[in-house]
Amino acid sequence: MAHLLIVDDDANTLASLARAFRLAGHDATVCDNAGRALELVKSQHFDLIFSDVVMPGKDGLALLEDFKTLGVSAPVVMISGQASIEMAVRATRLGAVDFLEKPLSTEKLLLTVDNVLKLRRLEEENRQLRQRVGKHEIIWKSEAMQRVMAQVERVAASETRVCILGETGTGKELIARTVHARSPRAAGSFVTLNCAAVPAELIESELFGHEKGAFTGAASRHVGKFEQAQHGTLFLDEIGDMPPVMQTKLLRVLEESEIERVGGDRPVTVNVRVVVATHRNLEDLVKRGVFRQDLYHRIFVFPIALPPLRERLEDIPVLVEHFARQIADQNGWKTQSFMPEALAALKRYSWPGNVRELRNIVERLLLLSGDQVDAATVEATLPKQPSAAGASQSVPATGSLSERVDGFEREVLLAELKRHSYRMTETAKALGLERSHLYKKCQALGIDLQAVKKGESTEGA
Repeated sequence: MAHLLIVDDDANTLASLARAFRLAGHDATVCDNAGRALELVKSQHFDLIFSDVVMPGKDGLALLEDFKTLGVSAPVVMISGQASIEMAVRATRLGAVDFLEKPLSTEKLLLTVDNVLKLRRLEEENRQLRQRVGKHEIIWKSEAMQRVMAQVERVAASETRVCILGETGTGKELIARTVHARSPRAAGSFVTLNCAAVPAELIESELFGHEKGAFTGAASRHVGKFEQAQHGTLFLDEIGDMPPVMQTKLLRVLEESEIERVGGDRPVTVNVRVVVATHRNLEDLVKRGVFRQDLYHRIFVFPIALPPLRERLEDIPVLVEHFARQIADQNGWKTQSFMPEALAALKRYSWPGNVRELRNIVERLLLLSGDQVDAATVEATLPKQPSAAGASQSVPATGSLSERVDGFEREVLLAELKRHSYRMTETAKALGLERSHLYKKCQALGIDLQAVKKGESTEGA
């Protein structure tokens, strides 16, 4: 059922059209002048508007111009008993979707309503599809990302296992989605699991599923990620954080293409392409004995290393433009531009949270700015960066590369925690991390949050 508005100065036309539409199941509102029509569109939503052209006072073409000025989104069909080619051309240029001549047949009217509404539905579906595609679109201009995308194109068409490497927030899941979308499995499902976000005791059930009664609380059968991704792609993010016991079970699945649900008594064959990602150095984890070497060789077939945002600064302007347009569309805002000085200020920042942090900053800047985002607003919004001298002192001067990186990460986390008064949610957001991942990162780096906060309060005293 559609809500229709009919504007005509002839009472008989209004009555006959309203009756025809109502008998067809539509809701029809009628009015006999342009002024009343403008009042109605300001207070009500209409799916379609029919308007006569020749009316006393303001005619239908002038009314159409007023609709355009007000931003009325409903399609408008013009009707007239004195039609001419010039009149129809002008109405079309003003935005009318159709032009009908009187006398009007009921069949023609209802067919017009159906066609216009179908077109509107298609346009809305296309708009939503573009939004979904835009959300997962990879934006780049730099040579570094051009090399990455060339690798993606080469490996996507194969069944080769891909391991995506990169810092948090660099877009590892987007790359995985692109590999899937350009593969022969594109018609299948793309299923994701963040290994760092699932408690160790639940990850087996999440991956393989469980049978009813397998454990306390298992009230029904649960289909795991592998079965959900049947004939598609399973993306295992942060594979470096997978518990050792699950590494063994995952290796078996990759070797035999079979899973067994928790509490099950028979294997289930799966046909799934597994793509993994991590921000950690898997080779180093293997040397330290926390990641299985045989699993490493199974998943580390075709590595794709994503550069951090600070190494692809030429991508910042195109990313900012993309995010600004995307955020404006999602919120119904007017599109805002960034002044050259503002973009230069964004390029000077180190972006520890990478592209994810950039999007958050862009959204914040759009809320704080007017028609244009200037450099002063950017400088005031960006987190304060440690000085070069302070940064160099925080990096250990000795030890392996992994130990030095861990030391640097520890200093960055401590600084961010202090800056946000040890509020984990705000700290995680600033670093582009999930809150659970931040807790695990602190634990892995030996940061005792209670002790750190206590020490801070003691120093303040």
